[in-house]
Amino acid sequence: MTSKREQDKPFYQIHDHTPQQPEDDGKSYGVEHYIQQIHETANKLMQDHANRGDVKLLSVALRELRYCFKVFANLRDRRQVTVFGSARMAAADPSYQQAVEFSRRIAEAGFMVITGGGNGIMEAGHLGAGRENSIGLNILLPFEQHANTVIMNDPKLMHLRYFFTRKLLFVKECEAVALFPGGFGTLDEGFEVLTLVQTGKSHLFPIVMIDPPGSDFWHHFLRFTKDVLLARRLIADEDLHLFKVTNSVEDAVAEIVNFYRVYHSMRYVKGDLVIRLNRAIGDATLQKIRADFTDIIKSGTFELTSALPEENEESLLAGLPRLKFRFDRHQLGRLRQLIDVINQD
Repeated sequence: MTSKREQDKPFYQIHDHTPQQPEDDGKSYGVEHYIQQIHETANKLMQDHANRGDVKLLSVALRELRYCFKVFANLRDRRQVTVFGSARMAAADPSYQQAVEFSRRIAEAGFMVITGGGNGIMEAGHLGAGRENSIGLNILLPFEQHANTVIMNDPKLMHLRYFFTRKLLFVKECEAVALFPGGFGTLDEGFEVLTLVQTGKSHLFPIVMIDPPGSDFWHHFLRFTKDVLLARRLIADEDLHLFKVTNSVEDAVAEIVNFYRVYHSMRYVKGDLVIRLNRAIGDATLQKIRADFTDIIKSGTFELTSALPEENEESLLAGLPRLKFRFDRHQLGRLRQLIDVINQD
């Protein structure tokens, strides 16, 4: 667990979510460049004679995302955990009570809690975190869905028409995901998160699946993953390191908090993966990494460095030390193991 002093240190959430190819020329474009591209795309819709339904979908999605980005921009100095789980859980259910306890403890560790803003596990997440530490992404459905009483009328509650914009925000804005038992929606969200992390389409973050003591909901998932997916070689052994199944709130909180003990964040620069660190790692740890993780580098070795010139727009992170290497992007499970070694320094 981190110290109180480390918890109080501001976190500036800066991720480069733009997929980069190995042949990336390293150019860094400003906001104006991408706004111009949006204008050009909108003009092409007219040239393409796009139908009203398609243009309306794009317009609503863009307006929703712009507003939500504005809300989240005011929260950049806090790490956030997305909590998923059933909307049908009553307050007496052990999973509901466990979600309250988890969210209370993760908020005490300095994190905010993002949920869908509704009832059940979503309400439990906000109840535990408290209104000031809660963020809601409510979905507008043909049948009315009310926001829970904790987040209702809060400026951090956002309403979205489309599931795909909502799901994008759940992952883009979070620094960890906690899954409690749920139905099709929870499983959909869980599998999507695993897919995005496994394929490198999302930044790497902890994924914890939490069962109440004596329950086996996520343990059934773990058995299926091992006995069917892994046994049939549909996933790799290393993929099992991308998530953790536990019955313990304490272990779940520790899994998330300890992930950011030394590791801070990452981005790609000219084909290299640059891992930003809260503090420099020792020589013994560096030598262990060089010896044990040769399988995840395409060429060269692991180098300790300071901020690169291409990162100059991220001035708030300029003072952090870096670990730079040419990463084999098929090895996300092993990359998670590397971060665990870094955090043990």
